[in-house]
Amino acid sequence: MKTLEECRARIDTIDDEILELLNSRMKVVERVGEIKHQTGGAIYRPEREKAIIKRLSIKNKKENGLLNDSAIEAIYLEIFAVARNLELPERIAYLGPEGSFTHQAAESRFGAMSNYLSLSSIDSVFKTLEAGRAKFGVVPIENSRDGVVGETLDRLAKSPIKIVAELYMPIHMAFATKAKELKDIKRIYSKDKGFGQCREFLQEHELNNMELIPVESTAKAAILASNDPESAAICSHIAAKLYGVPTLFENVQDTVDNTTRFIVLSDFKNGVSKDDKTSILVKLKDTLKAGALMNFLKDFDDEKINLSKIESRPSKEKGKMGYWFFIDFFGHIDEEAVQRVIAKHPKEVTWLGSYVKEKYGI
Repeated sequence: MKTLEECRARIDTIDDEILELLNSRMKVVERVGEIKHQTGGAIYRPEREKAIIKRLSIKNKKENGLLNDSAIEAIYLEIFAVARNLELPERIAYLGPEGSFTHQAAESRFGAMSNYLSLSSIDSVFKTLEAGRAKFGVVPIENSRDGVVGETLDRLAKSPIKIVAELYMPIHMAFATKAKELKDIKRIYSKDKGFGQCREFLQEHELNNMELIPVESTAKAAILASNDPESAAICSHIAAKLYGVPTLFENVQDTVDNTTRFIVLSDFKNGVSKDDKTSILVKLKDTLKAGALMNFLKDFDDEKINLSKIESRPSKEKGKMGYWFFIDFFGHIDEEAVQRVIAKHPKEVTWLGSYVKEKYGI
């Protein structure tokens, strides 16, 4: 290929081949959907999708392909999302409104074609799933700067809905405004934590002394700023773009490694992928008794099961003073070593979900 026209002609030919192969793949997907509909199998299988991406990444490296792992994952996550909608269109509930970081996280897993339902609270997401009005839910569970999301943990403790996947997403904040210059801005909208996460930026630009108006979400901040030319919003890039507010400054957060862990919720059980994480709720008989927690954790150590997180929460049981413990560990609930530990505490452990673990951990 010596000319630009020849290169473009070759690209057109390759695109035709890709389209033909994608349609062939989707025909197989349709059959998979028919089989799953007959057997009641789950459409979303994170462990299967992870295995496909891993296999293709290994193959790509062996063949010295130009795509990196992130590019392969991005391409195939969108293909998977389209395929799931062909198998069986599903509704995904998320903590809204549209343009929130949770919406962005949901789209990164379920693609732009899915049917999304924005809800005003984490409790509403759980209730929607429990009532069968949506198949999947996406909510935040912890942030690298602010810690755990207590409402999510509390709802997991009393819901039959399980964690079926996790994802980590960097949180990048934008300073968006319709004002022509900074001196024209009289007020700034954002979520209360948004102001805290961008304190240094506000101080550097002498914006911290003006009216800072906290709202329920960064997406709501963008909506308000879109209708108020004397204001600005500290919000996500997707919200600024969605509501037509020009971004004046990008990445205004104080720390570059601010990351939120989101979980995908549903009503099914993942198969073993050999690269899993499991979440459990532990209600020890007597949390105030010396050594109660230590003795429980020793059982994991004896089985050489690595814990990745432990978080205590007030039990909120009437007439009782005590704590529940949310624990994440590496492994699947069906693995023999895990089952031996659970068997020792059948009335103290509630399984919250087993799912493919993501590479990044908080």
